[in-house]
Amino acid sequence: MSGMHGSERVAVISGGAQGIGRRTAELFSERGWRVAIIDLREPSSTVLAIEARGGNVLGFTGDAASESVVEEFTQRVFERYERADALVNNAGISLICPAERTTASDYRRVLEVNLVAPFLLARSFGQRMLAVRSGSIINVASVAGLVAVADRAAYNASKHGMIGLTRTLAAEWGGRGVRVNAVCPGWVKTEMDAADQASGTYNDSDITERIPMGRFATPDDVARAIAFLADGTESGFVNGHTLSVDGGWSSDGSWQSLRLQKR
Repeated sequence: MSGMHGSERVAVISGGAQGIGRRTAELFSERGWRVAIIDLREPSSTVLAIEARGGNVLGFTGDAASESVVEEFTQRVFERYERADALVNNAGISLICPAERTTASDYRRVLEVNLVAPFLLARSFGQRMLAVRSGSIINVASVAGLVAVADRAAYNASKHGMIGLTRTLAAEWGGRGVRVNAVCPGWVKTEMDAADQASGTYNDSDITERIPMGRFATPDDVARAIAFLADGTESGFVNGHTLSVDGGWSSDGSWQSLRLQKR
């Protein structure tokens, strides 16, 4: 991808209707990439926002945990753009529930969305990237893929699994021109956070007091890390890496009073 004009490159992003995915799609477009989005909900607001700024974007509605949907989406992307230079596996769902009360069906659904869908997209687009020996895949994991957060057995397991998937694909595909990396956001101010907080399980101060930098991440913080990993001129020898974008959350082993003394 080095030396290639931004206008020639194509970024594929799952979960682009809102939150991190939407900002990532907008940022790639701002940098001259063409963008393709898949989301379970119609990503029309993201598409309209990008088109209003003159961007080239394909929106697709469907469940990326379905093999047939992923194949149809992949075909649509290649019919329109004839290439895919970056894949961002961002779509995900949360589940806040004590482990002993988590049902098998809920557990499986989280794994389907957060771990099976990224594999299906990576396999489908990865096959085509491998054919031209060029591409970058970025999996959006979580601080919950590095450390445990109580009452999130399914979510934590899925994000830990995503890091394992990242490393495995990096080992298999790095020598064939396709780099695979992950980003691990801390808590981000998105619609998912608003929905989780509405259930009364935590509040803003629970998060900001835990993070050394004392604030939530923004979707833009995460999008810029993703864009760095996508660009072969910036990160061409980075492969199999897990990049924390968590304000220091996973690095800080201090107890609470000591942590807050450092503010």
